[in-house]
Amino acid sequence: MESWTKFRRGLRKEDQDAFDELFRAARLQLASSAYAARPIPFESIAMSMLLLQQQVLRKLEQRVATLEGIHDSDDNHRLAV
Repeated sequence: MESWTKFRRGLRKEDQDAFDELFRAARLQLASSAYAARPIPFESIAMSMLLLQQQVLRKLEQRVATLEGIHDSDDNHRLAV
């Protein structure tokens, strides 16, 4: 994380918050990262970040599907994708 300090400092405040959130996600996966013992540690960090993004995406897809279901039953319309 320390090697990313200058990069983080150059980001806008809202981007710094997103950046921090990604690195928090990586810290939550320390056990799996240690278990994987990748030769390039950033691979585990990046995979942890991608895992968080996939989890968020899945939750959003579920919410959209639920809303579409409610919308379909009310008006018989679907959201265009």
